[in-house]
Amino acid sequence: MLALERSLLRGFLSAAESLEWKQGEVASAESGSLLQLIYDGKYKAIFSNSAIQNVFSASSVTEENIDSYLEKQILAFLDCSAEVDNMERQRLMFVLGVGSLQLFVQSNWTGPPVQLKLQDFLPPALLRKFCEPKMLHATILKMLVLDGESVYTLTSHPILLLIARIILVNSRHKLASLQTLSWWTLRYVNIHQQLLEERSPELFTLAQTCIKQVTEAETLFTGGESWHLAVQFHLECAYTFLYYYEYKKAKQCFSAAKDITKLQINLTGALGKRTRFQEKYVAQLILDVQRTDEFLLPHSELSPAPTPLENLTMNYDLNDDTLLNEIKLADADQYQVPDLCAEELAVILGICIDFQKNNPIHKLTEEELLAFTSCLLSQPKFWAIQTSALLLRTKLEKGSTRRMERAMKQTQALADQFENANTSVSERMKIFYCCQVPPRWAIQRQLASLLFELGCTSSALQIFEELEMWEDTVICYERAGQHGKAEEILRRELEKKETPGLYCLLGDVLKDHQCYDKAWELSRHRSARAQRSKGLLHLRNREFRECVECFERSVQINPMQLGVWFSLGCAYIALEGYEGAAKAFQRCVTLEPDNAEAWNNLSTAYIRLKQKIKAFRTLQEALKCNYEHWQIWENYLLTSTDIGEFSEAIKAYHRLMDLREKYKDTQVLAILVRAVVDGMADRTGEVASGLKGKLQELLGRVTSRVTNDGEIWRLYARLYGNGQNDSGEDIEKSLQCLTKAHKCEIQSSDWEKDVSSFKEVVKGAIEIAHVAIKCSKNKSNHQEALQILSSARLNLRGLSSKAKQLFVDITSNEVHSEIADEVTTMDNMIAELQELSNHLRDQC
Repeated sequence: MLALERSLLRGFLSAAESLEWKQGEVASAESGSLLQLIYDGKYKAIFSNSAIQNVFSASSVTEENIDSYLEKQILAFLDCSAEVDNMERQRLMFVLGVGSLQLFVQSNWTGPPVQLKLQDFLPPALLRKFCEPKMLHATILKMLVLDGESVYTLTSHPILLLIARIILVNSRHKLASLQTLSWWTLRYVNIHQQLLEERSPELFTLAQTCIKQVTEAETLFTGGESWHLAVQFHLECAYTFLYYYEYKKAKQCFSAAKDITKLQINLTGALGKRTRFQEKYVAQLILDVQRTDEFLLPHSELSPAPTPLENLTMNYDLNDDTLLNEIKLADADQYQVPDLCAEELAVILGICIDFQKNNPIHKLTEEELLAFTSCLLSQPKFWAIQTSALLLRTKLEKGSTRRMERAMKQTQALADQFENANTSVSERMKIFYCCQVPPRWAIQRQLASLLFELGCTSSALQIFEELEMWEDTVICYERAGQHGKAEEILRRELEKKETPGLYCLLGDVLKDHQCYDKAWELSRHRSARAQRSKGLLHLRNREFRECVECFERSVQINPMQLGVWFSLGCAYIALEGYEGAAKAFQRCVTLEPDNAEAWNNLSTAYIRLKQKIKAFRTLQEALKCNYEHWQIWENYLLTSTDIGEFSEAIKAYHRLMDLREKYKDTQVLAILVRAVVDGMADRTGEVASGLKGKLQELLGRVTSRVTNDGEIWRLYARLYGNGQNDSGEDIEKSLQCLTKAHKCEIQSSDWEKDVSSFKEVVKGAIEIAHVAIKCSKNKSNHQEALQILSSARLNLRGLSSKAKQLFVDITSNEVHSEIADEVTTMDNMIAELQELSNHLRDQC
């Protein structure tokens, strides 16, 4: 049975497996005929099978709810002790679950459209109370709501996903003999999640359990023939982790898949031409894909066979008068991509998506991603990979004037392919779960968004309204300035049917709390969206206390709302509730580890809570995510200084000067200078004196940019010992710094009018004189020594004269007593400097 389960995961039987299957006992059983239908892509026919119809039919219907009725019937069949053995019953239900999921995927992802009537397999008594099909549809959609997150309203045949959920999730304990059950449950999780408005914690927990169980199932991946499945499993896990913000785990899974295929995938440069009129070959960015040591993939018959080209979505040419359709390489053979199988192409696509998620939106990133799409589209073989690559390319090309037309035509073709019945669904399902193809409405939404960006507002609105994407419709009207029309369309839909989602949108348009309250009541207090929107309105109005209450209710229903946690943290900071802020931002960075803003805000909360070591560590994480954010670097500088990480503080100051040319923080520099001069211990217990050279380098850089701050020049002088060292170089450097500090002080206004300011300037001048005397004694050249002494003497003489002019008592003609001592000291110092100068002149 394990071999059959493996083939079911792949979606086809190899020639050898087919022969073995026909001779086996399962083929002749009822479950065997259903399995054959799945291999043939005839999923709908499963529901016409008499055994399946017997499961759903009952002599009397006592259950009111469809989901509880279906679950009761399925469990009753599994527990039945009739002539069909237990293993066969488990196989039948498992195949029904898988077939339901596949048919649901066909209805909403791959196409062609499915015509399925519930009355063909469900008892009329169960459907009788639903007078209209829409009412039944809405009831089933409500059963698929998880964690307060609504399901897309135009989901086709949601009953299929409900059956898959009942079998693959609710009845798991009854299907113990099936080894691949957890893998199919993981596939169900990925499909169900794409219908929901936000990420569901319930589904993520289930996905993690499934991944763990499949990983521990050793028999599933034993033998050389299982490598195809191992690659597929790693890719499916990677996409799951990527969706739920687990970027590191996703990267590990993508890497594991690449390692199994032994592919070498590198972005590189190659000489080529991009335009029709280009004469010389210049460097072009391409993707170089090679197999390690000519590695040949074993059991190639277990990899899906390529789909004929005419059955794939058409890849439109550029048809531009200047740009070539693709890069023309000077040496095309050197970078020839080997003939790749389905799993290898899926690995390249996975690494491309991972690259996109982990890099900023930038022109260079777009060029790198286009190199990936060019490589994938050079080997058109599989519908899922072709669709994913073309969708990514259209997103990248829509901003280019020369490529916009192709992006438009290509998106239209991708949207239309769902209705095309020429390609069989079994061909479209090949490698489907390894590619994360978006549902049909997401492609149509992308088409509408592109039309709106091109100015085709009415065409965009028509698509949005057909898709019942009222939020996008409202945004369209709002951007077009038709606010009244947005309200009108929402009220029209509310007249047809009142839903929490529509009331939330009306609240967004009218900015009215009553609309959100109505949505909250309609949802029976289960709408995370209602509280989220109400909280955001309170936040806009700076009503922080009410805002916190709403956000807390919202995250209680669904804890996986990244934006809500962030806004909640900001509201807590505004209320000075730093413990709540720390908790909120901690959840943010748990959900999205590369959110620099959240890390920065978390550090702010820790600082206010006096947890400075934690703040320091969180800022380090913030800088890993965003190296260019000067405010984060400033916080890092202050925190590093505060906790005694002096080396990191110096590094942070340098980075701030890279980002902001004339950045200065005199307080931080003063602390660093004091730490180095006084030999203070840093956080690790090491003496800071060892950082003297690095700090001198920093202050040299600071003073080269900020030349007019006397305090910084004094700190620079202090670092060189203020002229008290024995080193002649240090004394001279101190003199230069003190002189520049003095010049900065006398250039500032009003220092002469205030006695205390005047005394400070005098004090600085006297200090310069002392250092000048010491410096002159170290000079072997008497002329240089004379010049130093003369400069200090002239400076003091000017200040002494100014003091005698400004601070003289008119009656007694004497200097004011409060500055008399300073004047006397200056006069004495002038005399001493004169005497030393005379002595030096005598020696010349």
